[in-house]
Amino acid sequence: MKPIQLVLNILWLIFAGFWMALGYILAGIICFLLFFLVVPIPFGIASFRIAGYVLWPFGRTTVDKPGAGTGSMLGNIIWFIFAGWWLALGHLLTSIPLFVSIIGIPFGWANLKFIPLSLFPLGKDIVESDQAFGGR
Repeated sequence: MKPIQLVLNILWLIFAGFWMALGYILAGIICFLLFFLVVPIPFGIASFRIAGYVLWPFGRTTVDKPGAGTGSMLGNIIWFIFAGWWLALGHLLTSIPLFVSIIGIPFGWANLKFIPLSLFPLGKDIVESDQAFGGR
C-alpha cells in the first residue's frame, strides 16, 4: 500500500468509514438473524464484505463479477428494497458535512462513489486497484 493511501484510509476511517461500516454490519446481522432463512445469507455475506471495503477503501475498487447474471439482478432488486436505499441515504447524508469542510471534499466524493455499490452490491467483486486495470 502506498503511503498516501494509508493516510487517506486512516482519515477516511475517522471521518466516515467507521460509521458507514457499522451500517453495513447492522444490515448483515439483520440478514442473518431476523429472517432465519437460507435465502438472505448471500445478502449478509455481501453486506459484511462491503463493510470491510467501506472501512478501508483507498487502493481498492469494485469490478463486475464474471458470470453474474439473473440471480444477481433479482437479488439486487430485493437488496434495494430492504437495505440498499437506506445505506445509500447514509452515504449521501455522510457526504454533506464532508463537502462543507475543505479537507473533507475528497471523502465526500468517495462517499458518493459508494452509492451505486450500496444500492446494487451483488455481482460485484472488490479488488486491488492495480488488478482492476491490468496491473498497471
